[in-house]
Amino acid sequence: MIIDCHGHYTTAPKALEDWRNRQIKGIADPAAMPNASDLRISDDELRESIESNQLRLMKDRGLDLTLFSPRASFMAHHLGDFNVSSTWAAICNELCYRVSQLFPDHFVPVAMLPQSPGVDPATCIPELERCVREYGNVGINLNPDPSGGHWTSPPLSDRHWYPVYEKMVEHDIPAMIHVSTSCNACFHTTGAHYLNADTTAFMQCLTSDLFEDFPTLRFLIPHGGGAVPYHWGRFRGLAQELKKPLLQDHLLNNIFFDTCVYHQPGIDLLATVIPVDNILFASEMIGAVRGIDPETGHYFDDTRRYIEAAAMLNETARSKIFEGNARRVFPRLDALLKARAAAPITEPS
Repeated sequence: MIIDCHGHYTTAPKALEDWRNRQIKGIADPAAMPNASDLRISDDELRESIESNQLRLMKDRGLDLTLFSPRASFMAHHLGDFNVSSTWAAICNELCYRVSQLFPDHFVPVAMLPQSPGVDPATCIPELERCVREYGNVGINLNPDPSGGHWTSPPLSDRHWYPVYEKMVEHDIPAMIHVSTSCNACFHTTGAHYLNADTTAFMQCLTSDLFEDFPTLRFLIPHGGGAVPYHWGRFRGLAQELKKPLLQDHLLNNIFFDTCVYHQPGIDLLATVIPVDNILFASEMIGAVRGIDPETGHYFDDTRRYIEAAAMLNETARSKIFEGNARRVFPRLDALLKARAAAPITEPS
Protein backbone atom coordinates (compact mmCIF):
# COMPACT_ATOMS: atom_id res chain seq x y z
CA MET A 1 0.00 0.00 0.00
CA ILE A 2 1.16 3.53 -0.75
CA ILE A 3 -0.14 6.02 1.82
CA ASP A 4 0.07 9.75 1.14
CA CYS A 5 0.12 11.35 4.58
CA HIS A 6 -0.32 14.93 3.33
CA GLY A 7 -3.42 15.77 1.33
CA HIS A 8 -5.67 18.85 1.49
CA TYR A 9 -9.12 19.46 0.08
CA THR A 10 -7.92 22.12 -2.33
CA THR A 11 -10.60 21.26 -4.90
CA ALA A 12 -13.71 21.72 -2.74
CA PRO A 13 -16.79 22.99 -4.60
CA LYS A 14 -16.84 26.75 -5.10
CA ALA A 15 -19.82 27.06 -2.78
CA LEU A 16 -17.41 26.59 0.13
CA GLU A 17 -15.27 29.56 -0.90
CA ASP A 18 -18.39 31.67 -1.52
CA TRP A 19 -19.67 30.90 1.97
CA ARG A 20 -16.29 31.71 3.48
CA ASN A 21 -16.21 35.08 1.69
CA ARG A 22 -19.62 35.84 3.17
CA GLN A 23 -18.34 34.87 6.60
CA ILE A 24 -15.30 37.16 6.24
CA LYS A 25 -17.59 39.98 5.18
CA GLY A 26 -19.70 39.27 8.25
CA ILE A 27 -16.75 39.92 10.55
CA ALA A 28 -17.07 43.64 9.80
CA ASP A 29 -20.82 43.55 9.15
CA PRO A 30 -22.55 41.12 11.55
CA ALA A 31 -25.81 41.45 9.62
CA ALA A 32 -24.08 39.78 6.67
CA MET A 33 -22.77 36.81 8.69
CA PRO A 34 -24.09 33.56 7.16
CA ASN A 35 -25.30 30.57 9.11
CA ALA A 36 -23.52 27.25 8.72
CA SER A 37 -26.81 25.81 7.46
CA ASP A 38 -26.71 28.24 4.51
CA LEU A 39 -23.95 26.13 2.94
CA ARG A 40 -25.34 23.30 0.88
CA ILE A 41 -23.03 20.96 -1.00
CA SER A 42 -24.44 17.70 -2.33
CA ASP A 43 -22.71 14.33 -2.32
CA ASP A 44 -22.67 14.45 -6.11
CA GLU A 45 -20.75 17.73 -6.00
CA LEU A 46 -18.25 16.23 -3.57
CA ARG A 47 -17.82 13.17 -5.77
CA GLU A 48 -17.20 15.26 -8.86
CA SER A 49 -14.65 17.45 -7.07
CA ILE A 50 -12.67 14.39 -5.97
CA GLU A 51 -13.06 11.98 -8.89
CA SER A 52 -11.82 14.48 -11.46
CA ASN A 53 -8.96 15.72 -9.30
CA GLN A 54 -7.31 13.95 -6.35
CA LEU A 55 -8.67 10.49 -7.06
CA ARG A 56 -7.80 10.70 -10.75
CA LEU A 57 -4.20 11.62 -9.94
CA MET A 58 -3.95 9.00 -7.21
CA LYS A 59 -4.93 6.32 -9.73
CA ASP A 60 -2.58 7.72 -12.36
CA ARG A 61 0.33 7.71 -9.90
CA GLY A 62 -0.44 4.41 -8.19
CA LEU A 63 -1.31 5.84 -4.76
CA ASP A 64 -3.76 3.96 -2.58
CA LEU A 65 -4.75 6.14 0.36
CA THR A 66 -4.55 9.82 1.29
CA LEU A 67 -4.78 11.36 4.75
CA PHE A 68 -7.10 14.21 3.92
CA SER A 69 -7.47 17.53 5.73
CA PRO A 70 -8.99 20.93 4.97
CA ARG A 71 -7.10 23.24 2.67
CA ALA A 72 -4.22 24.70 4.67
CA SER A 73 -4.22 28.19 3.18
CA PHE A 74 -7.97 28.42 3.80
CA MET A 75 -7.62 27.82 7.54
CA ALA A 76 -6.67 31.50 7.93
CA HIS A 77 -6.87 31.46 11.70
CA HIS A 78 -5.93 35.13 11.85
CA LEU A 79 -9.35 36.16 10.49
CA GLY A 80 -12.10 36.98 12.95
CA ASP A 81 -12.37 35.55 16.45
CA PHE A 82 -12.67 32.09 17.93
CA ASN A 83 -16.34 31.80 16.98
CA VAL A 84 -15.48 32.50 13.35
CA SER A 85 -12.70 29.89 13.39
CA SER A 86 -14.86 27.39 15.24
CA THR A 87 -17.68 27.55 12.68
CA TRP A 88 -15.24 27.44 9.77
CA ALA A 89 -13.27 24.49 11.16
CA ALA A 90 -16.45 22.51 11.82
CA ILE A 91 -17.65 23.03 8.24
CA CYS A 92 -14.31 22.10 6.66
CA ASN A 93 -13.82 19.05 8.87
CA GLU A 94 -17.30 17.80 8.07
CA LEU A 95 -16.62 18.05 4.34
CA CYS A 96 -13.42 16.01 4.66
CA TYR A 97 -15.32 13.43 6.69
CA ARG A 98 -18.01 13.24 4.02
CA VAL A 99 -15.33 12.69 1.37
CA SER A 100 -13.91 9.86 3.49
CA GLN A 101 -17.36 8.27 3.67
CA LEU A 102 -17.91 8.57 -0.08
CA PHE A 103 -14.46 7.12 -0.85
CA PRO A 104 -13.56 5.05 2.22
CA ASP A 105 -10.90 3.03 0.42
CA HIS A 106 -8.99 6.12 -0.62
CA PHE A 107 -9.39 8.91 1.99
CA VAL A 108 -9.08 9.07 5.78
CA PRO A 109 -9.77 12.40 7.53
CA VAL A 110 -7.35 14.59 9.45
CA ALA A 111 -8.74 17.61 11.32
CA MET A 112 -7.97 21.29 11.35
CA LEU A 113 -8.40 23.02 14.71
CA PRO A 114 -10.40 26.20 15.40
CA GLN A 115 -7.37 28.17 16.49
CA SER A 116 -7.46 31.93 16.96
CA PRO A 117 -4.66 34.39 17.86
CA GLY A 118 -4.41 35.03 21.58
CA VAL A 119 -7.01 32.41 22.44
CA ASP A 120 -6.25 29.49 24.76
CA PRO A 121 -5.65 26.37 22.62
CA ALA A 122 -7.83 24.46 25.10
CA THR A 123 -10.79 25.95 23.25
CA CYS A 124 -9.89 23.64 20.34
CA ILE A 125 -10.47 20.48 22.34
CA PRO A 126 -14.22 20.06 21.69
CA GLU A 127 -13.64 20.07 17.90
CA LEU A 128 -10.66 17.74 18.27
CA GLU A 129 -12.76 15.35 20.36
CA ARG A 130 -15.67 15.48 17.91
CA CYS A 131 -13.45 14.73 14.94
CA VAL A 132 -11.74 11.78 16.63
CA ARG A 133 -14.84 10.28 18.24
CA GLU A 134 -17.49 10.97 15.58
CA TYR A 135 -15.51 11.25 12.34
CA GLY A 136 -12.72 8.77 13.00
CA ASN A 137 -9.96 11.30 12.36
CA VAL A 138 -6.51 9.78 12.72
CA GLY A 139 -4.58 13.03 13.27
CA ILE A 140 -4.74 16.81 13.43
CA ASN A 141 -3.07 19.77 11.79
CA LEU A 142 -1.65 22.19 14.34
CA ASN A 143 -0.84 25.76 13.31
CA PRO A 144 2.12 27.08 15.34
CA ASP A 145 1.36 30.63 14.14
CA PRO A 146 -2.36 31.46 14.15
CA SER A 147 -1.45 35.14 13.61
CA GLY A 148 -0.68 34.47 9.94
CA GLY A 149 3.01 35.30 9.68
CA HIS A 150 3.55 37.56 12.69
CA TRP A 151 4.39 34.77 15.18
CA THR A 152 2.59 36.15 18.21
CA SER A 153 2.04 32.75 19.87
CA PRO A 154 4.47 31.15 22.33
CA PRO A 155 6.78 28.46 20.92
CA LEU A 156 5.51 24.92 20.62
CA SER A 157 7.51 23.98 23.71
CA ASP A 158 5.51 26.38 25.89
CA ARG A 159 2.86 25.12 28.32
CA HIS A 160 0.41 27.25 26.32
CA TRP A 161 0.05 24.24 23.99
CA TYR A 162 -0.10 21.52 26.62
CA PRO A 163 -3.92 21.08 26.64
CA VAL A 164 -3.76 20.04 22.98
CA TYR A 165 -0.78 17.78 23.59
CA GLU A 166 -2.56 16.06 26.46
CA LYS A 167 -5.47 15.21 24.18
CA MET A 168 -3.12 14.05 21.42
CA VAL A 169 -1.48 11.65 23.86
CA GLU A 170 -4.86 10.50 25.20
CA HIS A 171 -6.14 9.67 21.71
CA ASP A 172 -2.73 8.54 20.39
CA ILE A 173 -2.83 10.89 17.40
CA PRO A 174 0.01 12.89 15.83
CA ALA A 175 -0.07 16.49 14.65
CA MET A 176 1.21 17.77 11.35
CA ILE A 177 2.74 21.16 12.15
CA HIS A 178 1.24 23.24 9.35
CA VAL A 179 0.79 27.00 9.13
CA SER A 180 -1.83 28.73 7.01
CA THR A 181 -1.93 31.85 4.86
CA SER A 182 0.64 34.55 5.54
CA CYS A 183 -0.80 38.03 5.92
CA ASN A 184 2.73 39.41 6.33
CA ALA A 185 3.97 40.72 2.98
CA CYS A 186 7.53 39.73 3.90
CA PHE A 187 6.66 36.04 3.70
CA HIS A 188 5.16 34.44 0.62
CA THR A 189 2.69 31.85 1.93
CA THR A 190 3.91 28.66 0.27
CA GLY A 191 7.43 29.68 -0.75
CA ALA A 192 8.58 31.24 2.51
CA HIS A 193 6.06 31.05 5.35
CA TYR A 194 5.47 27.30 5.10
CA LEU A 195 9.17 26.44 4.92
CA ASN A 196 10.07 28.95 7.62
CA ALA A 197 7.49 27.38 9.89
CA ASP A 198 8.81 23.88 9.31
CA THR A 199 12.31 24.96 10.27
CA THR A 200 11.06 27.07 13.19
CA ALA A 201 8.99 24.23 14.65
CA PHE A 202 11.98 21.91 14.60
CA MET A 203 14.22 24.48 16.30
CA GLN A 204 11.60 25.21 18.96
CA CYS A 205 11.63 21.54 19.84
CA LEU A 206 15.42 21.32 19.71
CA THR A 207 15.89 24.12 22.24
CA SER A 208 13.37 22.61 24.66
CA ASP A 209 12.77 19.45 26.64
CA LEU A 210 9.19 19.10 25.43
CA PHE A 211 9.40 15.37 24.81
CA GLU A 212 10.52 14.70 28.36
CA ASP A 213 7.05 15.89 29.40
CA PHE A 214 5.36 14.06 26.49
CA PRO A 215 7.51 11.08 25.51
CA THR A 216 4.84 9.65 23.18
CA LEU A 217 3.92 12.95 21.48
CA ARG A 218 4.48 12.85 17.72
CA PHE A 219 4.94 15.75 15.29
CA LEU A 220 5.04 15.42 11.52
CA ILE A 221 6.97 18.30 9.97
CA PRO A 222 5.89 18.68 6.34
CA HIS A 223 7.63 19.80 3.16
CA GLY A 224 10.66 17.68 3.91
CA GLY A 225 11.34 19.56 7.12
CA GLY A 226 12.03 22.94 5.50
CA ALA A 227 15.72 23.71 5.98
CA VAL A 228 16.28 20.94 8.51
CA PRO A 229 17.86 18.20 6.34
CA TYR A 230 19.98 20.70 4.43
CA HIS A 231 21.36 22.18 7.66
CA TRP A 232 21.49 19.01 9.75
CA GLY A 233 25.07 19.74 10.77
CA ARG A 234 24.05 23.17 12.05
CA PHE A 235 21.27 21.67 14.15
CA ARG A 236 23.56 18.96 15.50
CA GLY A 237 26.10 21.62 16.42
CA LEU A 238 23.51 23.85 18.07
CA ALA A 239 22.18 20.94 20.10
CA GLN A 240 25.73 20.24 21.25
CA GLU A 241 26.27 23.89 22.23
CA LEU A 242 23.00 23.81 24.20
CA LYS A 243 24.12 20.64 26.03
CA LYS A 244 21.25 18.67 24.55
CA PRO A 245 21.43 14.94 23.79
CA LEU A 246 22.29 13.72 20.32
CA LEU A 247 19.47 14.61 17.93
CA GLN A 248 18.50 11.00 17.30
CA ASP A 249 17.84 10.64 21.03
CA HIS A 250 16.58 14.16 21.68
CA LEU A 251 14.05 14.50 18.83
CA LEU A 252 13.84 11.59 16.42
CA ASN A 253 11.63 9.43 18.59
CA ASN A 254 8.99 12.13 18.26
CA ILE A 255 9.58 14.14 15.07
CA PHE A 256 9.00 12.86 11.54
CA PHE A 257 9.30 14.39 8.07
CA ASP A 258 7.27 13.99 4.88
CA THR A 259 8.41 13.80 1.27
CA CYS A 260 6.75 16.94 -0.12
CA VAL A 261 10.04 17.85 -1.78
CA TYR A 262 9.70 18.46 -5.47
CA HIS A 263 12.96 17.41 -7.10
CA GLN A 264 15.20 14.34 -7.03
CA PRO A 265 18.26 15.92 -5.37
CA GLY A 266 16.05 17.16 -2.52
CA ILE A 267 14.59 13.71 -1.89
CA ASP A 268 18.05 12.17 -2.16
CA LEU A 269 19.32 14.56 0.51
CA LEU A 270 16.33 13.87 2.77
CA ALA A 271 16.81 10.12 2.44
CA THR A 272 20.56 10.40 3.05
CA VAL A 273 20.44 12.67 6.10
CA ILE A 274 17.25 11.67 7.91
CA PRO A 275 16.86 8.08 9.15
CA VAL A 276 14.43 6.13 6.99
CA ASP A 277 12.22 5.39 10.02
CA ASN A 278 11.49 9.12 10.26
CA ILE A 279 10.34 9.68 6.66
CA LEU A 280 6.69 9.38 5.55
CA PHE A 281 5.56 9.46 1.95
CA ALA A 282 3.54 12.52 0.93
CA SER A 283 2.86 14.61 -2.15
CA GLU A 284 0.41 17.40 -1.17
CA MET A 285 -0.94 16.98 -4.69
CA ILE A 286 -2.94 19.80 -6.24
CA GLY A 287 -1.28 22.03 -3.68
CA ALA A 288 1.41 24.68 -3.73
CA VAL A 289 3.26 23.37 -6.80
CA ARG A 290 0.90 22.05 -9.47
CA GLY A 291 2.82 22.36 -12.72
CA ILE A 292 4.96 20.06 -14.84
CA ASP A 293 8.71 20.16 -14.40
CA PRO A 294 10.18 20.98 -17.86
CA GLU A 295 13.36 19.13 -16.92
CA THR A 296 11.58 15.81 -16.37
CA GLY A 297 8.23 16.12 -18.13
CA HIS A 298 6.44 14.99 -14.97
CA TYR A 299 4.45 16.89 -12.38
CA PHE A 300 6.60 18.39 -9.64
CA ASP A 301 4.32 16.87 -6.99
CA ASP A 302 4.48 13.33 -8.40
CA THR A 303 6.76 12.41 -5.51
CA ARG A 304 6.46 8.63 -5.82
CA ARG A 305 8.89 8.83 -8.75
CA TYR A 306 11.55 10.40 -6.56
CA ILE A 307 11.28 7.73 -3.87
CA GLU A 308 11.51 4.96 -6.43
CA ALA A 309 14.53 6.59 -8.09
CA ALA A 310 16.45 7.29 -4.87
CA ALA A 311 19.45 4.99 -5.21
CA MET A 312 20.24 4.94 -1.48
CA LEU A 313 16.86 3.32 -0.68
CA ASN A 314 16.32 -0.42 -0.88
CA GLU A 315 12.92 -2.11 -1.07
CA THR A 316 12.66 -2.44 2.70
CA ALA A 317 13.29 1.29 3.11
CA ARG A 318 10.77 2.17 0.41
CA SER A 319 8.17 -0.02 2.09
CA LYS A 320 8.67 1.87 5.34
CA ILE A 321 8.36 5.25 3.61
CA PHE A 322 5.34 4.28 1.52
CA GLU A 323 3.36 2.47 4.23
CA GLY A 324 5.01 1.20 7.39
CA ASN A 325 6.02 4.52 8.90
CA ALA A 326 2.59 6.07 8.35
CA ARG A 327 0.92 3.15 10.11
CA ARG A 328 3.36 3.51 13.02
CA VAL A 329 3.06 7.29 13.36
CA PHE A 330 -0.74 7.19 12.91
CA PRO A 331 -1.82 4.24 15.11
CA ARG A 332 -5.50 4.94 14.53
CA LEU A 333 -4.90 4.59 10.81
CA ASP A 334 -3.18 1.26 11.41
CA ALA A 335 -6.10 0.07 13.54
CA LEU A 336 -8.57 1.16 10.86
CA LEU A 337 -6.70 -0.69 8.12
CA LYS A 338 -6.38 -3.83 10.25
CA ALA A 339 -10.10 -3.73 11.02
CA ARG A 340 -10.92 -3.42 7.34
CA ALA A 341 -8.62 -6.28 6.44
CA ALA A 342 -10.23 -8.50 9.08
CA ALA A 343 -13.82 -7.63 8.10
CA PRO A 344 -15.68 -10.52 6.47
CA ILE A 345 -16.41 -10.16 2.77
CA THR A 346 -20.13 -10.06 2.14
CA GLU A 347 -21.15 -11.89 -1.01
CA PRO A 348 -23.76 -10.09 -3.12
CA SER A 349 -27.22 -11.62 -2.85
